[in-house]
Amino acid sequence: MNEGNTFPDDDTLLLELDRFVHELDPPPDDLVERVQFALALEDLDVEVARWERADALTGVRSVAQGTITFTVSDLTVMINLTETGQRHRIDGWLVPEGQYTVEVRVAGHDSFTTVADDGGRFVLNDVPSGTTQIVVYIGGESCRRTIVTPAVVL
Repeated sequence: MNEGNTFPDDDTLLLELDRFVHELDPPPDDLVERVQFALALEDLDVEVARWERADALTGVRSVAQGTITFTVSDLTVMINLTETGQRHRIDGWLVPEGQYTVEVRVAGHDSFTTVADDGGRFVLNDVPSGTTQIVVYIGGESCRRTIVTPAVVL
């Protein structure tokens, strides 16, 4: 079986393949931080929205400005990101509209919380850069529904 092969065994082949993959496409330096951040939600009974549309940013996970839309079953979360120096302003809209609690989580920072107005609009100023998720709480404490967006890097 070893005749004519460059590698004497499968283990050597797999080690060489691993080295090759890490040289060509290494994992991001902050991969572990991103995974821990995404899993750190206190309430693991959440619905995860999907990234619906990012206009010109389609396929980009790191954003500084632009509009992103997330959807889950009967809720749409649209946010517009505006860079303000080293920080960001998030203008958001929820459909259907309602006075839902909105939390913005940024890895390594405290959470920012606000309540959307009757029209479903919310604004958060002075949001730091970093891996970011938006959490929307619908309903009261006894029947709360929690929706979380995928993480984006501001």
